[in-house]
Amino acid sequence: MAPVADPVSSLEVHASAGAARSDVLMVSSDSEEEAMIPLAVRLKQKQLGLGTAAINAEETRASNVVSNGCSRLLEVPSYHINPEAQPIERNKICSNITRQCSSNNNAPYLSKEPPPENGTYLAKCKKTPAEVEAARQETLRKRAMREHQQEEKERLRMEKKALADAVKALRPEECIKHMVVTVDPGLLQLEGGGALLTSLHAMGCSCAIEKQSLPRSVTWARHSPCPQTGEMMSIPDSNTVIQVPVDDFVTMINNYSKRQCNGVLMESGISLTTWIQGHMSRNPSRTLSLVVIDIDKYFRSQNSKCQKKYREAVLGEEKNVGLQGAQKKRRKKDDINQLPEVSRVQVEEALVDLQLQTGVQVRFLSTWKDFTDYITMSTKAVAEAPFKREREKTGFTFCLESEWAGGQKVDRTGNGLLQVWKRQIQQLNRVSPDMASAILSAYPSPRLLAQAYARCKSDHEKVGLLADILIRRGEGVASTTRRVGPELSKRLFLLMMSCDAHQPLDSAV
Repeated sequence: MAPVADPVSSLEVHASAGAARSDVLMVSSDSEEEAMIPLAVRLKQKQLGLGTAAINAEETRASNVVSNGCSRLLEVPSYHINPEAQPIERNKICSNITRQCSSNNNAPYLSKEPPPENGTYLAKCKKTPAEVEAARQETLRKRAMREHQQEEKERLRMEKKALADAVKALRPEECIKHMVVTVDPGLLQLEGGGALLTSLHAMGCSCAIEKQSLPRSVTWARHSPCPQTGEMMSIPDSNTVIQVPVDDFVTMINNYSKRQCNGVLMESGISLTTWIQGHMSRNPSRTLSLVVIDIDKYFRSQNSKCQKKYREAVLGEEKNVGLQGAQKKRRKKDDINQLPEVSRVQVEEALVDLQLQTGVQVRFLSTWKDFTDYITMSTKAVAEAPFKREREKTGFTFCLESEWAGGQKVDRTGNGLLQVWKRQIQQLNRVSPDMASAILSAYPSPRLLAQAYARCKSDHEKVGLLADILIRRGEGVASTTRRVGPELSKRLFLLMMSCDAHQPLDSAV
């Protein structure tokens, strides 16, 4: 490494030798064999006290660009060269030269980093194994934290998506698609089993045929996304419909009647209430309801038998002795398959006891088609029940939220104004939708009705203006017609033309 020359001594030497060029000073190194170091670098090393061991890189970089650096001639005033004219101020000379060199924008060798406080560049310290392990553990901890945050963000996103899907699945137009109706195989073996499955598939819900703990029953379940995983899970519903055969129903009613009369229940018999209580104890989470199909057929057969016996007793038909023995055998055979006789009063008493003891209700249907319609209606009600419960929770008790109280939407083109006028007429007491539709067909807007009142010549004509409008009910052969009548006509006249805001509509004109 070449020693760093004193910049001031170099200036003095060149000042004495270059008398021909009194205003220009050529700066160079003392030894031509040594590497050329720019003056700006040397001045900076001198001012800041940089060690020679720390500036090797700077010297190498400076030597590559010396032709474009500060090796050019520096303009120095003449009084700096002539010591007799004025004393040389070393600080001013150094600052002037440094300023001229630093003005060169193409000097990449000028370092902008501040030097260390002690004046020497310290070598990079090697980390100990403990520090390396600590750094590695810190890196692993940060990586685990980032992964945990990413997983938490993904979990929250999945929960929001599952919640949105669950809310969407509760809407009336979507809830049927997420319902699963489970039918007991014993119910499908009866007369209307095939029609039941066809109707359920037509609704758009799913059907499952599984053995149920309750015989001949229909249960429901709802597919809903899991908030944590997003997977679809099955949520069973508590409602259960049980189809009870007429034979079993009549037998249990008869057993209840015997217990009420004698106070003792037969060992082999069980009443309807006891039968339901047994099922409820084994299925405590179920809400049961019973369906009996075509019980009127049983009562019709009982009436025909009673009439036949009464006719035989009145006519006094006698058979010969040989035929009497054959009739006794036939009667014994019929008694085996014959149902006990119960009256409608006994059935009602048993149903009252059932409702008081268990809260279970019984629905009587005429045909299997009615049973199919009842199951489809129950499926729709079960599917829409959560949505209706949530709607009731979000509303206020004093605010009516229904289709009637929700208002009528009217767009810019006027669509909906006809329904607004119809609802305004229906606000009157004892005005049905048919009456409002009849008045609406004659006067589609309040202005037309007001103009019709203005054309009337007397108040009597105004009061009876709407009385003769026909109201049609039904369609086809069964349709009927009636008039609006003078009472409603008078109330509408007072509503439209009265100037007294406190006048009752039922008062006289």
